Amino acid sequence: MIWETIVILFYSAALLLIFMYALAQLNLLFNYLGNKKQHTIGPKWDFINPDEIPFVTIQLPVYNELYVMERLLDNISKIQYPKGKLEIQVLDDSTDESLVSTAAQIKELQSAGTNILHITRSNRKGFKAGALKEGLVTAKGEFIAIFDADFLPKEDWLYKTIPYFKDPRVGVVQTRWGHLNRNYSILTRVQAFALDAHFTLEQVGRNSKGHFINFNGTAGIWRKSCILDAGNWEGDTLTEDLDLSYRAQLKNWKFIYLEEVETPAELPIVISAARSQQFRWNKGGAENFQKMFGKVLKNTHISFKTKIHGILHLLNSTMFLSVLVVAILSIPMLYIKNEYAHLETYFFMMSFFVISTFIFFISFWFPYKRIYGGGFIKFLQYIGMFFVFFSIAMGFSVHNSIAVLEGHFGKKSEFIRTPKFNVSSLKESWRSNKYLRKGISPNVIIEGLLMLYFAFGMYSAFIVGNKGGDFGLFPFHLMLFFGFGFVFFKSITSKV
Repeated sequence: MIWETIVILFYSAALLLIFMYALAQLNLLFNYLGNKKQHTIGPKWDFINPDEIPFVTIQLPVYNELYVMERLLDNISKIQYPKGKLEIQVLDDSTDESLVSTAAQIKELQSAGTNILHITRSNRKGFKAGALKEGLVTAKGEFIAIFDADFLPKEDWLYKTIPYFKDPRVGVVQTRWGHLNRNYSILTRVQAFALDAHFTLEQVGRNSKGHFINFNGTAGIWRKSCILDAGNWEGDTLTEDLDLSYRAQLKNWKFIYLEEVETPAELPIVISAARSQQFRWNKGGAENFQKMFGKVLKNTHISFKTKIHGILHLLNSTMFLSVLVVAILSIPMLYIKNEYAHLETYFFMMSFFVISTFIFFISFWFPYKRIYGGGFIKFLQYIGMFFVFFSIAMGFSVHNSIAVLEGHFGKKSEFIRTPKFNVSSLKESWRSNKYLRKGISPNVIIEGLLMLYFAFGMYSAFIVGNKGGDFGLFPFHLMLFFGFGFVFFKSITSKV
């Protein structure tokens, strides 16, 4: 009974953590639904008065972005703002031929009267954080807008965001990400589904009640003095944006989130690109939990509820590890349940996962409705999309759990950029993209084996016990089989 007890304890702990996270999501849903007057209170600059228009620096941190640089610079050069109060810094760490083509395009823009600078470094120390920090030294702007290479802000973007900084307590204004290629494939639709939930339910739910949110690395603006007061950019985690966000809010800087301002961007269209992005985000989240957990807990200026939300926010990526534990142990638990009848009462705990899934199902419906619209037909489409998303998210759990464990145990790794494609339809080829990583990760083999493992789990439903089987976990194992199968076969077939 020793091994059975160990399995039960680990399974229960993982279920409990998922349930706590689900309850936090439910609270954010209530906050989101109750938020009717966001950003209507507080001073805003009147740009009719030219004296109230502050100087702004736009920073574009880039590294080997051959396929999207021309699009990026063309778009940024059209941003509407008084020319005498705007500069653009291209923080270019590139080591390939894009460095030359970018320099040539910048010279053309300079000749046309755009105040744009091409800033390069001899090394990538600190990666993106290092580039932003170095650019800050010479930045003339009182406010620093940041865009990654695949983001295309609309022309009036600064006029919709800068006015909120009239309140001297405001350190950051963050906008909602849009998706240029949302409907490219199942993979992009799943990514958009998850990001939409974050940029509506979570960001609004936290911000509306004064809980900590995060600058999302791009499509937002910092007050320069806020960056400096919080200790400047640091490159000791893979999510420097989350790191600086927490350090700033721990120093009582106010963050504003603008759900109504959308900034379109490109989603990874190849699973290897999505993997690299997911790995960086999830490892960085775990690194920041280790870095910030104690500071959040000890801070005497924030409420208990904000601390709870902050800790669960920092633990967000660790949910993948909990899901993986529950998934792997669910098959042994199926056999334990049917072997030890006296433990039957305990197995009501398994309803935690059902309840958690139901909470996520309800919570994610509202972001989906905001993007796609409501109605019965849309709800039926949402049901299908939710279970596809949930399955594929679980299929990523091995890859993301490894990232989380590396983050918690302090294993350092390079900042691996996400390849950009500038591809919007399936008719366009991405296979010639020079930035795609060659070869297959060993994780893919594990994912293939887990696909077979959960096929065995479905088979087990028919043979366990002496009452004609036990099908309670069959839907769960079916979703896991589909999720790991999708990730496995996509990883195999997408290699160039």
